[in-house]
Amino acid sequence: MTVAASEATQEIDKLLALHPKGFDLSLERVTRLLDRLGNPQDRLPPVIHVAGTNGKGSVSAFSRAILEAAGLSVHVHTSPHLVTWHERYRLGIKGGRGAYATDAVLADAVRRVAAANRGEIITVFEILTAVTFVLFSEHPADVAIIEVGLGGRFDATNVIKTPAVTTIMPISLDHQAYLGDRVELIAAEKAGIMKRGCPVVIGQQEEEAARDVLVTTAERLRCPVSVYGQDFMAHEEFGRLIYQDDDGLIDLPLPRLPGRHQYANAAAAIRTIRAAGFDPSDEAIEKGLTTVEWPGRLQRLTSGRLAERAPKRAEIWVDGGHNPGAGKVIAETMANLEERDPRPLFLIIGMINTKDPAGYFQAFSGLAEQVFTVPIRDSDVGIDPAALAEDAAAQGFEVEPVSSVTEALAILSVLFENQPIAPRILIGGSLYLVGNVLADNGTPPR
Repeated sequence: MTVAASEATQEIDKLLALHPKGFDLSLERVTRLLDRLGNPQDRLPPVIHVAGTNGKGSVSAFSRAILEAAGLSVHVHTSPHLVTWHERYRLGIKGGRGAYATDAVLADAVRRVAAANRGEIITVFEILTAVTFVLFSEHPADVAIIEVGLGGRFDATNVIKTPAVTTIMPISLDHQAYLGDRVELIAAEKAGIMKRGCPVVIGQQEEEAARDVLVTTAERLRCPVSVYGQDFMAHEEFGRLIYQDDDGLIDLPLPRLPGRHQYANAAAAIRTIRAAGFDPSDEAIEKGLTTVEWPGRLQRLTSGRLAERAPKRAEIWVDGGHNPGAGKVIAETMANLEERDPRPLFLIIGMINTKDPAGYFQAFSGLAEQVFTVPIRDSDVGIDPAALAEDAAAQGFEVEPVSSVTEALAILSVLFENQPIAPRILIGGSLYLVGNVLADNGTPPR
């Protein structure tokens, strides 16, 4: 299925032409719309509601993989998508892996929700969130994992009255224009998805101020709360992942997703599932950790149209992390790879104008040889490569603005044509850029 042929994409394009782009954080419009639709959000299977600046996608992916390994059917709502809108709506299948909503099913749901809105002022994200609730209420499943879009308190997903568990992943500065310019303010917004008396899991927090806000809010709402490093934790020991909580220790394989930060994300998923009332076997947890997939996040490209344009034997990674917190964990993973397999690291970066390029680039200081800056296709908020190059140069990098990822790979291919060692290449800075790359490479999410 191509985007051009997608009926659902055509329906969503109509909405994009009618309604304002971006976010206008409020629950009033989506609540009105859901009421007209019969409040489908009240007819969902047990909900795992996930927020956080970084890591919420990983914990959702781990949770889904473990629950499916236990034989359960799992709906999953994530945003944004990388290549097609369908990625936002994964419908659970009993006894097997869920699948993206088919084009006909998604197009029908979008049409019905748009009709119920009656052309009134609303954001497209709010309509698409209502589509999530319609689809998840009409297709039976054992559990639904729902990611917050932006913030928490006024995010359109925050109409779920009694989640089985609320999970808050690491919080750092991002979307300051909407959420505030201090981690305490951002934490307060994300804590807004907690519901009185409903279990809360707090993932690893680098900022103590954020952790304190989350714990205080959970305690005020009398939520049973589990805090990483206090009530549950995980660490590597002899090439294995040791998970520990009140129920004891589990000796597990290391997660399939690369990066040491994934140890804490996997631990948060295990605790989340247990707090939600599910009790997967150790075997199901092990299978989930070793089969988990999370496209566009430290994903290695080993084949495809773009990969073939890179220098021979090059190691290519793509990652959509775009804020200083994400830059830090990505850089740490690149540094760990460098210890095991030394190669010169080159960055191919595109970013949108709501991000902090300086904070992102700082994480790679002393690690990357050179930065290529690229535009983001079909985006009116992408930073011009020349301007982004100035941000990288200000952090001490040798940098070259180019017209595309393809051009950057071509330059590197010439540079390394007769070299005995091949480079390590990281393409990232934006989920939108990663979506462009996966589409161009012919390897979209499945």
